Amino acid sequence: MKVKPREIAALLKSLPEGTRAVLVFGRDDGLVRERAETIGKQVAEDLSDPFQVVRLGPDALKNNPSVLLDEVAAISMMGGRRLVRLEGAGPESAEPVKLVLGSEQGDGLLVITAGDLKPTSALRKAVEAAKNAYAIACYEDSAQDLFGLVQSTLSSAGLGASQDAVNYLVDNLGGDRLVSRGELDKLVLYMGDSGGQVSLEDAKACVGDTAALGLNQIAEAVTAGNMADLEKFLERAWTSGENAIAILRTLQNRLMRLHLARGHMDQGMNPVEAVNKLRPPVFFAEKDKFARELSMWSSSKLEQALSILIDAELDCKTTGNPADVICARALLRLAKAVR
Repeated sequence: MKVKPREIAALLKSLPEGTRAVLVFGRDDGLVRERAETIGKQVAEDLSDPFQVVRLGPDALKNNPSVLLDEVAAISMMGGRRLVRLEGAGPESAEPVKLVLGSEQGDGLLVITAGDLKPTSALRKAVEAAKNAYAIACYEDSAQDLFGLVQSTLSSAGLGASQDAVNYLVDNLGGDRLVSRGELDKLVLYMGDSGGQVSLEDAKACVGDTAALGLNQIAEAVTAGNMADLEKFLERAWTSGENAIAILRTLQNRLMRLHLARGHMDQGMNPVEAVNKLRPPVFFAEKDKFARELSMWSSSKLEQALSILIDAELDCKTTGNPADVICARALLRLAKAVR
């Protein structure tokens, strides 16, 4: 069955009785891993227990497709339900997974992880069509997702945070859940065991030199028409091995925020009022700059820019041309248009 976003939290807490398999897939590798482990712990508290947990890769299925069903049907040596983890699944996994879904042998739980699967993927279609299995998509954290992650992480550590600190963290954490958790864990360690309130200064001291900050700098350089900064930040991004798609999507998110605020302006609000309407709110130190950029972008111009970025992402995925060149060309074109 295909899982809707609002249903994910409930499944992570407790799978329905009779669940045979769960497919966790998507572009956010960190979130895929986190959700797969959360689901796995419903069966095996210790995911490294060799008596209750078995890990398989797609290569193991090539010469023996039935091995997956054999492992799911096997009885745990120490009792309890068995957990089978199939990691990095691809097209070759579709038929072995179908064997598991169509069989009633054993009561093991199969947890499958995979990258970004298209709706036409045979593996994804098999799981989504089954009544005893669930397919959970994992994509880059939105601002709302990051807000929830910040709040839950700090709360579980007995910490509060000022609104400025929360806004800063949401603006500067990345699109990869694993990286974001690492940054927040670093902040919790920095604050110590005595609890207290995270200030803006605390947040800046721990979360500043992240990939997300670099991507945001690129996006801001484009929307401000700052060619010199854009070239500098892009060079830094390519040197560090940054992904062109991630850069394009970060800029898309900023342009969509500008488009929403511009819509408020078109209804009669001034730039400051329009910026203040955005949720989650714009970081206070960035509000003036964001408001200035609104005067540089009309609604139609923003729509054209988003269309250019969508075309660029499609070209990155389908043409075979260097993605960094396609990305850089699109960004420079937009920055020049602003000027």
